[in-house]
Amino acid sequence: MGRVEIESVSLAERAYRAVRDMIVSLELRPGAVINERELMERLAIGRTPMREGLHRLAQEKFVAVYPRRGMFVTTVEIRDLAALCEVRLPLEGQAARLAAARATEEDKDELDELIQQLRRPKRAPHELMALDERIHRTIYRIARNEFLEATAEQYYVHALRMWYLALDRATELGDAVQEHHALLQAITSGDARQAEKLVRAHVQNFEDAMSRVLLPL
Repeated sequence: MGRVEIESVSLAERAYRAVRDMIVSLELRPGAVINERELMERLAIGRTPMREGLHRLAQEKFVAVYPRRGMFVTTVEIRDLAALCEVRLPLEGQAARLAAARATEEDKDELDELIQQLRRPKRAPHELMALDERIHRTIYRIARNEFLEATAEQYYVHALRMWYLALDRATELGDAVQEHHALLQAITSGDARQAEKLVRAHVQNFEDAMSRVLLPL
């Protein structure tokens, strides 16, 4: 692969991540029109890598393309919640189990630091969301399976968008993040079975909480 091709891949990845972050954080809300030219100008990215990034987002169901109508941010449907949970339960369970089995001493120090973060006094909702992201992505990385990490990350981000959508009505966010305390301790102690059990319960609790909040939608 030549240098120009490598740079194009890098720019496409940057476009993908930047627009995905806008969608997840609701800067681009469900149903919003995707204005390709505005995004190109804002991110200083050319047409080809931007289209590659948007094509990837369409494949991952963050963006919907309608011939002769344009490109739109996908909506969030309550039926998607159950389907997402079905996928995340085995993925998150496997990631936690592998992380418990493969965590190095350096990894355990990082997990201990996350446990200390969980013990801090009450935080603003967006700080809790950031901590939740860091915890999940750390577990995926410690599992040391790049295919599992990429797949779990993809579906976690869909769940994260639902959290943002429900943020002003979800009163259980703090409790949900605190559930990670026992999970991180199980991974640190190498208890793979307990780690898998705890993370599966966490994912199920997420579905239950989101169902209560999003059902009126």
